[in-house]
Amino acid sequence: MTRLFRRAPFLAGALLLVTGAALAAPTAYDLDAVHSNVLFRIKHLGVGYVYGRFNEFSGKVNVDDADLAKASVQISVKAASVDTGNGKRDEHLKSPDFFNVAQFPEMRFASKTVAKVDGGYRIEGDLTLHGVTRPVTVRMELVGEADDPWGNHRRGYHGTFSIRRTDYGINYDTNVLSDEVDVTLAFETTHKK
Repeated sequence: MTRLFRRAPFLAGALLLVTGAALAAPTAYDLDAVHSNVLFRIKHLGVGYVYGRFNEFSGKVNVDDADLAKASVQISVKAASVDTGNGKRDEHLKSPDFFNVAQFPEMRFASKTVAKVDGGYRIEGDLTLHGVTRPVTVRMELVGEADDPWGNHRRGYHGTFSIRRTDYGINYDTNVLSDEVDVTLAFETTHKK
């Protein structure tokens, strides 16, 4: 019995550590695809931009403002949901000349690090596109956060990055379409309170 009392402070401390660790876990937010966008633009003939979007995607954002080492972002996009407002062009983009959606149906981004920078966050991670995985850096800002009328806490983000499509094996007609593609991520995320 004496041993139990001697160990009680240690056990209480361990319990506090475990409880604190549970409380310190990051908060998981789901991507609200209805209020989010995955957009891109590419230069055509060096004189203008063609814009497009992907209509089907999902993702999770783990938020820990106190310890960004615990924060993370994961996004999955269905390549066949590409939409440029022109059906014939969209079918070409789905073909082996571009996204080759039959062989590579999904694009993915998975963060490795999240760091606070002026005006927002720098998120470094891996982008998998067309069967190739390469590192990218996304500059992202927290647009705002609020409770909604349906019992969720919402956080909105806006981010941009650029890639060279040839780095991912998408080499079709670089004389007509630029190699560089600009990507915009505009997300609302939700966490059930």
